[in-house]
Amino acid sequence: MNRFGNISGILAVTFVIASILLSCDRGLGEAEKLDLSSTPMQRVDNMFAVQTENGRVEMRLEAPVMEHYDAEDESFDLFPEGISVFGYTEEGLLESVIVADNARHSVPKSSSDKGDELWEAYGDVILHNVIKQETMETDTLYWDQTKREVYTDCYVKMYSPDGFTQGYGMRSDDHMRNARLYNPFDSYVVTVQDTTAVIIDSVNFIGPFPKK
Repeated sequence: MNRFGNISGILAVTFVIASILLSCDRGLGEAEKLDLSSTPMQRVDNMFAVQTENGRVEMRLEAPVMEHYDAEDESFDLFPEGISVFGYTEEGLLESVIVADNARHSVPKSSSDKGDELWEAYGDVILHNVIKQETMETDTLYWDQTKREVYTDCYVKMYSPDGFTQGYGMRSDDHMRNARLYNPFDSYVVTVQDTTAVIIDSVNFIGPFPKK
């Protein structure tokens, strides 16, 4: 091979190496732009978790999908396909059920804010106390795991053996044992006489009338 042939070969190799380096550099540039706060670090399908206390099951959590994210100031989990939380009594009996279309669980990274761990539920949120036969419906719910309480400032509908109540704002322990509805309006109670249920309007009382 003559001298010009060697030079052509060297130039070809140099061009290939330069192309590879350029491609790699572009790839690294794209990777550096990756936003970890909007890209899940982990995805879990058919999630199942249990919270225990002194060896007994206190709560059970189920979700079709869980996505874990890692932002600068907090890490958080998203449940885009819904979530179900089941609470149990000290005797192991199912006591409460919380179901929501969407949920978020956030944990601050700052050591001073570690106590601010928070669960948020959105969409059609249903809270049911199995033992008391009370059911509440709302579109937004917060669960402070440290304080062991659930609350909302949104519109709430509450059904119980005593009747129907609606209002804005609710607060309760996380087992729904002492739910309190704030700012109620247009509520009524149900009484049962000889297996016939009638409704009594407790706001604008005009006497009992048959339930439709």
